[in-house]
Amino acid sequence: MSLRAVLSGAFFSKVEGQPANFHFVKWILLVALCTMTTTACSALDLFAAPALPVNVTETPPPSATIIWFPPSATPTFQFFPTKTATPEQRPGLGEVILTDNFSVVHSWNTPASDQGSAIIERNRLTLAVQPGIYMFSLKNELVLENFHAEITARPSLCRGADEYGLLVRANAVAYYRFALSCNGQVHAERKSGYEKHPLQDTIISGDAPIGAPSEVRIGIWALGTEMRLFLNGRYQFTIADPNYASGTLGVFAQSASDTPVTVSFSNLVVRQLDLMPPTKTPHP
Repeated sequence: MSLRAVLSGAFFSKVEGQPANFHFVKWILLVALCTMTTTACSALDLFAAPALPVNVTETPPPSATIIWFPPSATPTFQFFPTKTATPEQRPGLGEVILTDNFSVVHSWNTPASDQGSAIIERNRLTLAVQPGIYMFSLKNELVLENFHAEITARPSLCRGADEYGLLVRANAVAYYRFALSCNGQVHAERKSGYEKHPLQDTIISGDAPIGAPSEVRIGIWALGTEMRLFLNGRYQFTIADPNYASGTLGVFAQSASDTPVTVSFSNLVVRQLDLMPPTKTPHP
């Protein structure tokens, strides 16, 4: 038998039960024989090496690493300079010179009409006005120049731009008016007859109650031409005006819409000031 037949028959014959790489081993032997004889090389040209089964195992992509405690920027602490204490806003508070628990009916003027009324009862002075009406009540037989006064106001019907507050150095036709609006705003003006002169523009105050029912303690510190407003003991603003040097105290209520306003006032306390107003040096 020729070498070609041996290689083609014996080496590449199908043998049952042989492993899958058996034919590949025979092909390797054929390559070896090719180096010794041209016949083996001819057999190598006729038969191709069987392909081995390739088990390709794909490597899965790496899963995302869970960072349980991600790095964060180190916080930078801010240091604020310590502010110096503000000067005393109510210097010179002296002894109490007047208290009023609103038990004497005729201690205040109490007008009454279909448009509004001022009534003293149950230790309160209550002003009730109809829509669009302004009313005030003045303390009788009182004249003050330099003083500190506080009074409690309790709106029971009040909303929006409706106003109430305290009159200072007042008479029947002229006074300073410190007003609180029922929307949480405050302002001040000088009033003479029907004329108004703004002295402090309207500002929002966290101490001015919004709506009703509510309660606020209104305070005025007045020395010379300077007057300061306080609400619940907290300073609000300062005005300066030389027109009215003295007068009585008063309270007011005003409806700015189509609804009535009702405000009660109580517990008036007036202290003297142990200070002298500054004098102006005359120019030569």
